[in-house]
Amino acid sequence: MNSMDNSSMEDTELVASVSVLELQRQLNDLLKQLSPERLRVLTDFAAYLADVESEAATQELLAIPGLLERVKHNQATPKTQYTGWRTLRSDV
Repeated sequence: MNSMDNSSMEDTELVASVSVLELQRQLNDLLKQLSPERLRVLTDFAAYLADVESEAATQELLAIPGLLERVKHNQATPKTQYTGWRTLRSDV
């Protein structure tokens, strides 16, 4: 990847983060105008959206070949066989 591509990606990420911050600001402003009943509805809808997003992420992870087996294998590995990350990377 050349520096132009890297700069373009950084610009895109900056625009996306500004957009998210602006959306969050707008949402906070609108929340102040809602009745308790509407806030309850919005909370239920936000919970639904979060569940949908979480499920999509779970399905994406489950689609990675062998990932579940590797996780199960790693969970079964005794902790004494692990090396602390500070031992591996003291510069972090």
